[in-house]
Amino acid sequence: MKSIQRKVAMAVLPALIMLLFAAGCGSDSGDKSNAKRSEPQSHTYYIFDTVVTLRVYDDRMTSQHFEEVNEILERIDREMNRQREDSELAEVNAKAGKSAVTVSEETMQVIQAAIVYAHLSEGKFNPAIGPLVDIWGIGNEGASVPEQKLLNEKLELIDYKDVVIDEANRTVRLNRAGMVLDLGGIAKGYAADAIADYLKSEGFDSAIIDLGGNIMALGNKPNGSQWNIGIQEPDEQRGQQVGSIKVGNQTVVTSGVYERFFKKDGRLYHHILDTSTGFPIQNGLLSVTLVTNLSIDADALSTTAFAMGAAEGKTFIESLDDAEAIFITENKDVIVTSGLAGRFKLTNKDYRLVD
Repeated sequence: MKSIQRKVAMAVLPALIMLLFAAGCGSDSGDKSNAKRSEPQSHTYYIFDTVVTLRVYDDRMTSQHFEEVNEILERIDREMNRQREDSELAEVNAKAGKSAVTVSEETMQVIQAAIVYAHLSEGKFNPAIGPLVDIWGIGNEGASVPEQKLLNEKLELIDYKDVVIDEANRTVRLNRAGMVLDLGGIAKGYAADAIADYLKSEGFDSAIIDLGGNIMALGNKPNGSQWNIGIQEPDEQRGQQVGSIKVGNQTVVTSGVYERFFKKDGRLYHHILDTSTGFPIQNGLLSVTLVTNLSIDADALSTTAFAMGAAEGKTFIESLDDAEAIFITENKDVIVTSGLAGRFKLTNKDYRLVD
Protein backbone atom coordinates (compact mmCIF):
# COMPACT_ATOMS: atom_id res chain seq x y z
CA MET A 1 0.00 0.00 0.00
CA LYS A 2 2.77 2.40 0.90
CA SER A 3 4.25 2.12 -2.59
CA ILE A 4 1.38 4.09 -4.16
CA GLN A 5 3.23 7.38 -3.94
CA ARG A 6 6.17 5.84 -5.74
CA LYS A 7 4.01 4.18 -8.38
CA VAL A 8 2.18 7.36 -9.26
CA ALA A 9 5.34 9.44 -9.22
CA MET A 10 6.91 6.99 -11.66
CA ALA A 11 3.85 7.28 -13.89
CA VAL A 12 3.77 11.07 -13.88
CA LEU A 13 7.45 12.01 -13.74
CA PRO A 14 8.25 11.42 -17.43
CA ALA A 15 5.50 13.81 -18.48
CA LEU A 16 6.74 16.45 -16.05
CA ILE A 17 10.28 16.08 -17.36
CA MET A 18 8.98 16.46 -20.91
CA LEU A 19 7.03 19.53 -19.85
CA LEU A 20 10.11 21.13 -18.33
CA PHE A 21 12.17 20.65 -21.45
CA ALA A 22 9.33 21.97 -23.59
CA ALA A 23 9.23 25.08 -21.45
CA GLY A 24 13.00 25.55 -21.53
CA CYS A 25 14.03 24.38 -18.08
CA GLY A 26 17.05 25.53 -16.18
CA SER A 27 17.28 29.05 -17.57
CA ASP A 28 19.02 31.62 -15.38
CA SER A 29 16.56 34.18 -14.11
CA GLY A 30 19.18 36.24 -12.36
CA ASP A 31 20.54 36.67 -8.84
CA LYS A 32 18.17 35.28 -6.22
CA SER A 33 19.86 36.94 -3.25
CA ASN A 34 17.81 40.14 -3.32
CA ALA A 35 14.91 39.02 -5.48
CA LYS A 36 12.49 37.91 -2.74
CA ARG A 37 9.60 40.27 -2.08
CA SER A 38 6.98 40.48 0.65
CA GLU A 39 4.17 41.21 -1.81
CA PRO A 40 3.57 38.78 -4.67
CA GLN A 41 3.45 39.23 -8.39
CA SER A 42 0.22 37.52 -9.39
CA HIS A 43 -1.74 36.39 -12.40
CA THR A 44 -5.12 34.71 -12.90
CA TYR A 45 -5.94 31.97 -15.42
CA TYR A 46 -8.89 29.69 -16.21
CA ILE A 47 -8.75 25.91 -16.72
CA PHE A 48 -11.25 23.06 -16.22
CA ASP A 49 -13.94 25.62 -15.33
CA THR A 50 -11.70 26.72 -12.46
CA VAL A 51 -10.09 30.06 -11.68
CA VAL A 52 -6.35 29.58 -11.20
CA THR A 53 -4.37 32.16 -9.25
CA LEU A 54 -0.57 32.18 -9.24
CA ARG A 55 1.31 34.32 -6.72
CA VAL A 56 5.09 34.44 -6.98
CA TYR A 57 7.14 36.23 -4.32
CA ASP A 58 10.12 37.13 -6.47
CA ASP A 59 11.05 40.29 -8.41
CA ARG A 60 12.50 38.19 -11.24
CA MET A 61 9.07 36.87 -12.24
CA THR A 62 8.27 38.44 -15.61
CA SER A 63 5.29 38.61 -17.94
CA GLN A 64 7.06 36.00 -20.08
CA HIS A 65 7.10 33.57 -17.16
CA PHE A 66 3.38 34.13 -16.59
CA GLU A 67 2.76 33.55 -20.29
CA GLU A 68 4.68 30.27 -20.21
CA VAL A 69 2.53 29.14 -17.29
CA ASN A 70 -0.50 30.02 -19.39
CA GLU A 71 0.84 27.85 -22.21
CA ILE A 72 1.28 24.93 -19.79
CA LEU A 73 -2.30 25.29 -18.56
CA GLU A 74 -3.69 25.71 -22.06
CA ARG A 75 -1.91 22.57 -23.21
CA ILE A 76 -3.24 20.51 -20.30
CA ASP A 77 -6.74 21.89 -20.84
CA ARG A 78 -6.54 21.06 -24.55
CA GLU A 79 -5.43 17.54 -23.74
CA MET A 80 -7.55 16.56 -20.73
CA ASN A 81 -10.68 18.74 -20.51
CA ARG A 82 -13.45 16.52 -21.83
CA GLN A 83 -15.80 19.51 -22.14
CA ARG A 84 -13.62 20.90 -24.94
CA GLU A 85 -14.69 19.42 -28.25
CA ASP A 86 -11.12 19.68 -29.56
CA SER A 87 -9.50 17.90 -26.60
CA GLU A 88 -7.82 14.52 -26.69
CA LEU A 89 -10.14 13.26 -23.97
CA ALA A 90 -13.22 14.33 -25.95
CA GLU A 91 -11.96 12.23 -28.86
CA VAL A 92 -11.37 9.23 -26.59
CA ASN A 93 -14.95 9.53 -25.34
CA ALA A 94 -16.41 10.07 -28.81
CA LYS A 95 -14.85 6.81 -29.98
CA ALA A 96 -15.96 4.76 -26.97
CA GLY A 97 -16.85 1.25 -28.05
CA LYS A 98 -15.39 1.88 -31.50
CA SER A 99 -11.63 2.39 -31.63
CA ALA A 100 -8.50 3.32 -29.72
CA VAL A 101 -7.23 6.90 -29.77
CA THR A 102 -3.62 8.02 -29.79
CA VAL A 103 -2.97 10.53 -27.01
CA SER A 104 -0.10 12.73 -25.87
CA GLU A 105 2.53 11.63 -23.39
CA GLU A 106 0.98 13.81 -20.69
CA THR A 107 -2.54 12.51 -21.18
CA MET A 108 -1.28 8.94 -21.14
CA GLN A 109 0.60 9.48 -17.87
CA VAL A 110 -2.39 11.07 -16.13
CA ILE A 111 -4.78 8.33 -17.29
CA GLN A 112 -2.31 5.72 -16.05
CA ALA A 113 -2.10 7.44 -12.67
CA ALA A 114 -5.91 7.62 -12.49
CA ILE A 115 -6.22 3.89 -13.16
CA VAL A 116 -3.62 3.13 -10.47
CA TYR A 117 -5.74 5.06 -7.98
CA ALA A 118 -8.91 3.36 -9.19
CA HIS A 119 -7.37 -0.03 -8.44
CA LEU A 120 -5.98 1.14 -5.09
CA SER A 121 -9.36 2.49 -3.99
CA GLU A 122 -11.33 -0.43 -5.44
CA GLY A 123 -13.22 1.99 -7.65
CA LYS A 124 -14.08 4.64 -5.07
CA PHE A 125 -11.92 6.96 -7.14
CA ASN A 126 -13.06 6.23 -10.68
CA PRO A 127 -11.98 8.12 -13.82
CA ALA A 128 -14.74 6.33 -15.78
CA ILE A 129 -17.45 8.05 -13.73
CA GLY A 130 -18.38 10.44 -16.56
CA PRO A 131 -21.81 8.92 -17.39
CA LEU A 132 -22.97 9.46 -13.79
CA VAL A 133 -21.57 12.98 -13.65
CA ASP A 134 -23.42 13.88 -16.84
CA ILE A 135 -26.89 12.70 -15.82
CA TRP A 136 -26.72 14.53 -12.49
CA GLY A 137 -25.33 17.75 -13.99
CA ILE A 138 -24.38 19.04 -10.55
CA GLY A 139 -22.80 22.46 -10.84
CA ASN A 140 -24.66 23.19 -14.07
CA GLU A 141 -28.00 24.84 -14.73
CA GLY A 142 -30.83 22.33 -14.71
CA ALA A 143 -29.22 19.84 -12.31
CA SER A 144 -31.78 17.29 -11.12
CA VAL A 145 -32.20 13.88 -9.50
CA PRO A 146 -32.12 11.18 -12.22
CA GLU A 147 -34.67 8.38 -12.46
CA GLN A 148 -33.45 5.13 -10.89
CA LYS A 149 -33.75 3.30 -14.22
CA LEU A 150 -31.38 5.80 -15.86
CA LEU A 151 -28.97 5.56 -12.92
CA ASN A 152 -28.89 1.78 -13.26
CA GLU A 153 -28.11 2.07 -16.97
CA LYS A 154 -25.23 4.48 -16.35
CA LEU A 155 -23.82 2.38 -13.50
CA GLU A 156 -23.21 -0.34 -16.09
CA LEU A 157 -20.90 2.04 -17.98
CA ILE A 158 -18.47 3.12 -15.25
CA ASP A 159 -16.19 0.09 -14.92
CA TYR A 160 -12.65 1.50 -15.00
CA LYS A 161 -11.41 -1.96 -16.01
CA ASP A 162 -12.98 -1.27 -19.42
CA VAL A 163 -10.39 1.47 -19.97
CA VAL A 164 -7.72 -0.20 -22.10
CA ILE A 165 -4.28 1.42 -22.19
CA ASP A 166 -1.64 0.49 -24.76
CA GLU A 167 1.47 2.17 -23.40
CA ALA A 168 3.72 1.03 -26.25
CA ASN A 169 1.50 2.61 -28.90
CA ARG A 170 0.28 5.38 -26.57
CA THR A 171 -3.40 4.67 -27.18
CA VAL A 172 -6.50 4.61 -25.00
CA ARG A 173 -9.68 2.70 -25.76
CA LEU A 174 -13.01 2.62 -23.93
CA ASN A 175 -14.45 -0.83 -24.48
CA ARG A 176 -18.13 0.04 -24.31
CA ALA A 177 -20.19 2.59 -26.22
CA GLY A 178 -21.50 5.25 -23.86
CA MET A 179 -18.48 5.21 -21.56
CA VAL A 180 -17.09 8.62 -20.60
CA LEU A 181 -13.61 9.14 -19.18
CA ASP A 182 -13.46 12.11 -16.79
CA LEU A 183 -10.10 13.32 -15.45
CA GLY A 184 -11.59 16.19 -13.46
CA GLY A 185 -10.67 14.45 -10.21
CA ILE A 186 -6.96 14.33 -10.97
CA ALA A 187 -5.99 16.68 -13.82
CA LYS A 188 -6.06 19.84 -11.69
CA GLY A 189 -3.57 18.21 -9.37
CA TYR A 190 -1.36 17.35 -12.32
CA ALA A 191 -1.59 20.96 -13.51
CA ALA A 192 -0.52 22.28 -10.09
CA ASP A 193 2.49 19.95 -10.09
CA ALA A 194 3.38 21.01 -13.63
CA ILE A 195 3.34 24.70 -12.71
CA ALA A 196 5.41 24.05 -9.58
CA ASP A 197 8.02 22.12 -11.56
CA TYR A 198 8.22 24.85 -14.17
CA LEU A 199 8.71 27.54 -11.53
CA LYS A 200 11.41 25.51 -9.80
CA SER A 201 13.17 24.96 -13.13
CA GLU A 202 13.28 28.75 -13.55
CA GLY A 203 14.78 29.25 -10.09
CA PHE A 204 11.67 30.37 -8.20
CA ASP A 205 11.14 28.91 -4.74
CA SER A 206 8.46 31.01 -3.05
CA ALA A 207 4.97 30.84 -4.56
CA ILE A 208 1.34 29.87 -4.02
CA ILE A 209 -0.51 28.05 -6.80
CA ASP A 210 -4.28 28.05 -6.20
CA LEU A 211 -6.55 26.03 -8.48
CA GLY A 212 -9.95 26.72 -6.95
CA GLY A 213 -8.99 25.57 -3.47
CA ASN A 214 -6.38 23.08 -4.66
CA ILE A 215 -3.33 24.74 -3.08
CA MET A 216 0.31 24.06 -3.91
CA ALA A 217 2.69 25.87 -1.54
CA LEU A 218 6.06 26.13 -3.27
CA GLY A 219 8.96 26.54 -0.86
CA ASN A 220 8.43 28.88 2.07
CA LYS A 221 7.42 32.49 2.56
CA PRO A 222 10.02 35.13 1.59
CA ASN A 223 10.95 35.47 5.30
CA GLY A 224 11.69 31.73 5.51
CA SER A 225 8.64 30.75 7.55
CA GLN A 226 6.11 28.18 6.36
CA TRP A 227 2.88 29.06 4.61
CA ASN A 228 -0.29 29.14 6.72
CA ILE A 229 -3.09 27.49 4.73
CA GLY A 230 -6.68 27.85 5.93
CA ILE A 231 -9.08 24.88 5.93
CA GLN A 232 -12.50 25.83 4.58
CA GLU A 233 -15.52 25.60 6.86
CA PRO A 234 -17.89 23.30 4.93
CA ASP A 235 -21.07 25.02 6.16
CA GLU A 236 -20.04 28.51 5.09
CA GLN A 237 -19.16 30.41 1.93
CA ARG A 238 -15.54 30.25 0.79
CA GLY A 239 -13.34 32.32 3.08
CA GLN A 240 -14.60 31.07 6.46
CA GLN A 241 -12.22 28.64 8.16
CA VAL A 242 -12.27 25.74 10.60
CA GLY A 243 -8.54 25.96 11.20
CA SER A 244 -5.19 26.16 9.49
CA ILE A 245 -2.05 24.19 8.80
CA LYS A 246 1.53 25.28 8.18
CA VAL A 247 3.22 23.76 5.13
CA GLY A 248 6.26 24.22 2.94
CA ASN A 249 6.79 22.50 -0.42
CA GLN A 250 3.51 20.62 0.01
CA THR A 251 0.03 20.67 -1.42
CA VAL A 252 -3.29 21.02 0.40
CA VAL A 253 -6.36 19.73 -1.47
CA THR A 254 -9.94 19.46 -0.22
CA SER A 255 -12.93 17.47 -1.45
CA GLY A 256 -16.08 18.90 0.10
CA VAL A 257 -19.85 18.88 -0.29
CA TYR A 258 -19.90 22.70 -0.51
CA GLU A 259 -17.96 22.84 -3.77
CA ARG A 260 -20.83 21.97 -6.14
CA PHE A 261 -24.37 21.05 -5.13
CA PHE A 262 -28.07 21.71 -5.55
CA LYS A 263 -31.03 21.41 -3.18
CA LYS A 264 -34.37 19.75 -3.81
CA ASP A 265 -37.19 19.22 -1.31
CA GLY A 266 -34.89 20.32 1.49
CA ARG A 267 -32.17 17.80 0.65
CA LEU A 268 -28.66 18.69 -0.50
CA TYR A 269 -27.22 16.78 -3.46
CA HIS A 270 -23.46 17.29 -3.81
CA HIS A 271 -21.06 16.32 -6.59
CA ILE A 272 -19.07 13.52 -4.89
CA LEU A 273 -20.86 10.45 -6.19
CA ASP A 274 -20.96 6.92 -4.78
CA THR A 275 -19.80 4.66 -7.61
CA SER A 276 -21.82 1.75 -6.20
CA THR A 277 -25.21 3.50 -5.91
CA GLY A 278 -24.86 6.44 -8.30
CA PHE A 279 -26.08 8.87 -5.63
CA PRO A 280 -24.07 11.53 -3.76
CA ILE A 281 -22.15 9.95 -0.89
CA GLN A 282 -23.88 10.17 2.49
CA ASN A 283 -21.50 9.02 5.23
CA GLY A 284 -21.47 11.85 7.74
CA LEU A 285 -18.54 13.69 6.16
CA LEU A 286 -18.62 17.26 4.90
CA SER A 287 -15.04 17.50 3.68
CA VAL A 288 -11.68 15.76 3.53
CA THR A 289 -8.42 17.67 3.12
CA LEU A 290 -5.23 15.92 1.98
CA VAL A 291 -1.69 17.13 2.61
CA THR A 292 0.89 15.51 0.32
CA ASN A 293 4.01 16.29 -1.65
CA LEU A 294 2.37 15.94 -5.07
CA SER A 295 -0.93 17.56 -5.90
CA ILE A 296 -1.93 14.76 -8.26
CA ASP A 297 -1.80 12.41 -5.25
CA ALA A 298 -3.86 14.73 -3.06
CA ASP A 299 -6.48 15.21 -5.77
CA ALA A 300 -7.19 11.49 -6.08
CA LEU A 301 -6.72 10.65 -2.40
CA SER A 302 -9.10 13.33 -1.14
CA THR A 303 -11.93 11.83 -3.20
CA THR A 304 -10.96 8.30 -2.14
CA ALA A 305 -10.81 9.13 1.57
CA PHE A 306 -14.12 11.00 1.40
CA ALA A 307 -15.80 7.99 -0.19
CA MET A 308 -14.40 5.67 2.49
CA GLY A 309 -15.75 7.71 5.40
CA ALA A 310 -13.88 9.02 8.42
CA ALA A 311 -12.85 5.76 10.13
CA GLU A 312 -11.83 3.75 7.07
CA GLY A 313 -10.44 6.82 5.34
CA LYS A 314 -8.18 7.70 8.27
CA THR A 315 -6.84 4.14 8.46
CA PHE A 316 -6.24 4.18 4.71
CA ILE A 317 -4.33 7.48 4.72
CA GLU A 318 -2.30 6.40 7.77
CA SER A 319 -1.11 3.40 5.73
CA LEU A 320 0.47 5.63 3.07
CA ASP A 321 3.82 7.38 3.11
CA ASP A 322 3.88 11.18 2.78
CA ALA A 323 0.12 11.63 3.10
CA GLU A 324 -1.93 13.21 5.89
CA ALA A 325 -5.61 14.11 6.12
CA ILE A 326 -8.18 16.26 7.92
CA PHE A 327 -11.76 14.94 8.11
CA ILE A 328 -14.66 17.26 9.00
CA THR A 329 -17.99 15.67 9.89
CA GLU A 330 -21.62 16.79 9.93
CA ASN A 331 -21.39 16.76 13.75
CA LYS A 332 -18.63 19.39 13.54
CA ASP A 333 -15.96 16.93 14.61
CA VAL A 334 -12.47 17.41 13.16
CA ILE A 335 -10.34 14.27 12.85
CA VAL A 336 -6.68 14.45 11.79
CA THR A 337 -4.14 11.76 10.97
CA SER A 338 -1.19 11.27 13.32
CA GLY A 339 1.28 13.24 11.21
CA LEU A 340 -0.76 16.41 11.63
CA ALA A 341 -0.75 16.34 15.43
CA GLY A 342 0.64 19.71 16.44
CA ARG A 343 0.53 21.02 12.86
CA PHE A 344 -3.20 21.60 12.48
CA LYS A 345 -4.54 24.54 14.49
CA LEU A 346 -8.27 24.63 15.23
CA THR A 347 -9.51 28.24 15.14
CA ASN A 348 -13.30 27.85 14.95
CA LYS A 349 -15.01 27.43 18.34
CA ASP A 350 -18.01 25.70 16.73
CA TYR A 351 -15.84 22.67 15.90
CA ARG A 352 -13.91 20.24 18.08
CA LEU A 353 -10.86 18.04 17.56
CA VAL A 354 -11.55 14.37 18.27
CA ASP A 355 -9.53 11.17 18.01
